[in-house]
Amino acid sequence: MKEELPADLEARLGSMKVAPYALRLGMETVSIGENEAVVRMPVDGLTNALGTAHGGAIFSLADQAFALAANSRGDPQVAINATITYMKPGRGDLVAKARKVAENKSTSVYEVQVVQGDEVVAIFQGIGYKLRRSEKK
Repeated sequence: MKEELPADLEARLGSMKVAPYALRLGMETVSIGENEAVVRMPVDGLTNALGTAHGGAIFSLADQAFALAANSRGDPQVAINATITYMKPGRGDLVAKARKVAENKSTSVYEVQVVQGDEVVAIFQGIGYKLRRSEKK
């Protein structure tokens, strides 16, 4: 049974899934759950001079999964910090798996593993800042 989400949250996630930059890179949202998300991206056309996935493309994939997971519940969030550690070259389709690891009243921390099959290509950590709905103008 699919969980019913508030209309504003559905709209927010819907627009994020079809953001022009994500679509240009060929990203596909596989799933969005409570404080987690999975996004897939083919590497074709997104390679560096060595023929492996460009670091910027890997970062973008991880950032998209982070954004979807951080915005899957509650108030909207924006990134205030993000880091990535590249573990090995990426080839073929990459999958980013984001999950919340901690939060407080104003921020949240998410970890994203970018994998190719069972191998970890990169580990990303993003910190989100919670925008209070009352701050909207």
